Amino acid sequence: MFTGGKSFVSSPPAFSNDAKRLLVCTGNTVSVFSTSTGLQTCELEGHEAQVTSVIVVPASNPASRVLCYCWTAALDGKIKYWDFSAPELMRTIDIKFPIHYMVIPSLLSQTTDNNGKLPDNFAYVYTEGVKQDGQLNSSGGHIRKCNLTKSRLVGGVTLAEAQKPGSITVSPSGKYIGIYEKRKLRIWEIPAKDNENVHYKKIRLHHTKSFTAMAFHPTERVVAAGDVTGRILIWRGVGRVTFSNSKLSNGRLSKDAEDKPGVRDEDDADSCTTWHWHSSQVNLLFFSSDGAYLYSGGREGVLVVWQLDTGKKKFLPRIGSPLLYFINSPDPTLSSISCADNQIQLLRMPSMEILRSISGIKVPSSHMDMYEGFGSAVVFNPTAGLIAVPAENYRVQFYSLFDDREISEVQICERNHQPGDGITVKVNLVALSCDGSTMSTVETRLPEEGIGSLVTLKFWACGSQKKQFSLSTVIYEPHRDAGISSIAFRSTGHMAVSSSYGGDFKVWVRRDELSHKDETVQSTGWICHAVGSYKKKPMTAAAFSSDGSVLAVAADKVITLWDPDRNTLLAVIGDSLETITNIAFVGKSEYLVSSSRGSNPQLTVWSMSKLCTTWSYRLDTEAIACSMDNSTFSVLALTKRSGSNDSTLQCAEGAILLFNAEKPVPLSVWFVSKAQGGGLSFVQSSPQSEDEVADREATGELLAYVNGSHEYVVLNPHGEQPGRLSISRQRDFSNLEETENHGYASLYGELPEFSMKTDEKTPFPSMPSEKTLKSIFSGPSHSLPPLSKLCSDFLESLLERRSGVVE
Repeated sequence: MFTGGKSFVSSPPAFSNDAKRLLVCTGNTVSVFSTSTGLQTCELEGHEAQVTSVIVVPASNPASRVLCYCWTAALDGKIKYWDFSAPELMRTIDIKFPIHYMVIPSLLSQTTDNNGKLPDNFAYVYTEGVKQDGQLNSSGGHIRKCNLTKSRLVGGVTLAEAQKPGSITVSPSGKYIGIYEKRKLRIWEIPAKDNENVHYKKIRLHHTKSFTAMAFHPTERVVAAGDVTGRILIWRGVGRVTFSNSKLSNGRLSKDAEDKPGVRDEDDADSCTTWHWHSSQVNLLFFSSDGAYLYSGGREGVLVVWQLDTGKKKFLPRIGSPLLYFINSPDPTLSSISCADNQIQLLRMPSMEILRSISGIKVPSSHMDMYEGFGSAVVFNPTAGLIAVPAENYRVQFYSLFDDREISEVQICERNHQPGDGITVKVNLVALSCDGSTMSTVETRLPEEGIGSLVTLKFWACGSQKKQFSLSTVIYEPHRDAGISSIAFRSTGHMAVSSSYGGDFKVWVRRDELSHKDETVQSTGWICHAVGSYKKKPMTAAAFSSDGSVLAVAADKVITLWDPDRNTLLAVIGDSLETITNIAFVGKSEYLVSSSRGSNPQLTVWSMSKLCTTWSYRLDTEAIACSMDNSTFSVLALTKRSGSNDSTLQCAEGAILLFNAEKPVPLSVWFVSKAQGGGLSFVQSSPQSEDEVADREATGELLAYVNGSHEYVVLNPHGEQPGRLSISRQRDFSNLEETENHGYASLYGELPEFSMKTDEKTPFPSMPSEKTLKSIFSGPSHSLPPLSKLCSDFLESLLERRSGVVE
């Protein structure tokens, strides 16, 4: 069993000291990615709950940039110290409180005492509060101080209490930390010699709107904060009185209120300037390393770069998703942006060119209505081990379950990212053929003032690489003005069926147009082959048998069986209490399984030879998965549905039950969380090792489950022990490790290869061509790293690295 699909953007990532690796919080682990390839190279496993912070120990000098140590904190109340180059766990500190955020200011300002020794390291952690009865209170937050050197909390030191735990912002110099809570900022000065008995100076800055982000200037007393309306406030001279004790002899402040433009009340700042470009709340703020620029981002999916002195701005537009975090790396030419669609973009600075993306599974779309409220938002390709995930911005993402990475994306309709609520088009449905060569999508253009609704059915053909889809056929209003409830493909031949709430279904066939000369396929298209209906009842689901000879279409509370080639009605079975929402044929057996939902939900197994019920259960079924060969199938049943006031709709508990169609007793049961909106399917694995080959031969198929948050688990249904499924995974990343370059290659990359064979017409065979020299030294001068960086890197690459302790 292994899992994947974790969120990459639940917390800010961190770059390694050489900027070659990016450490990302992914559930209970920290995943390490290569910044040059975007692939995962290793994983830090050891926490028992979600990791909320990762902090890389900075290098004290350029020669120690190879140090690969980091601190992590998690909701399990533990702080861990790692060597992520091994990877190896070095230390664990248990503070007994769930940690929602952690900063370590002393790492940014390491100074020695009079004896030449480093002082103790202190971490400031945002933890959950404690009620009077000793129970944890998730609605209350406390900022506590932890001595990392002595592995203990500092008793009696609580910097702040808040209504709920949040994030902590630390200045680049490590001299200040701050938080935002509703309409005020709270800032503390960290003493130069921090210890367990120091006194903290603190100030507050006020505003009329709630804050959503803040940032410290790297060298000056400047603080920036963003609010829910999209405004950015810039305070200058922050803490000049409190932190430096600068007062006049008569006790008044050094500046009167009239001399502090924009500053509210008695806030300790010289001035406050307001900028406004964002249309909604500001999610990220970050100063450049030299302090000349301020980066901001929000729901618009646009990175804005402000010139601090003039207020002029430039943009990186069309990122396609709301922005969450912006992180600088030790390499001034590399930065990263974390986006709300579970994607991290690596940028080349200062041109802000997107180099590559680290993509997880896209989060569930908030504007997509799958199956008009029925069915799963995730579609499986069982033969290739892929899933198709409808995402924001009218795209479908193809994701590999076995590689845990994105394969490709398909733009369903050309629309730019819309940060507002004015959504005009919804992608309602996505379906894949059995071999993954064809995709079908349904999109609905929403009416404006009750006029102009349009349903579009599209067929897409897959390219030779099995990754990219191209549009083949567009059909407007395939079922008049009625919505499409389901699409199913036949396993044999190029045939599909679409069912409609309007009371009919249509059978579509693919027609290939051939050229007359060489008889090669020139173009393909889909046409309507037949139309069927049953007593004008809404058609809510459809499925083909394994051999394609029978088409089953659910007509409200009954199931109609058809000959798809002749379009003749064969039989009508069933009389469900509720509308049937899902039907599927169980492999190559004679059984058909159906499910209905509502006040009287039901799961029923039908015998096609006898046209009667074999057995049934009263189960609220979310998804059905049938084996491709034998008579086993699995269902995802809800045991506890989310309340209607729960906006996330992902808290429902559920169970995965494995059945043999002939017997009503489950073969295995696994309990899962976030079952509502989940999907289930049997998939074929691609074994790589002899053990995997033996396991595949023994089991035949694997079972994949994707929950409502698009996290997934792939298990052996016949070998996995029943119980609660855990999200833990062990993978081999040895083949993804990069080979280390030395010398010239470590700075500029590998030299181009040119043959030693010479041309007889060349008068000077020993001289390289002018074209070769241009290819080596081409490039703009402003893109090269500074000379100070090049010298240290070049000299370090020539030295032989040895392990040992220098006395």
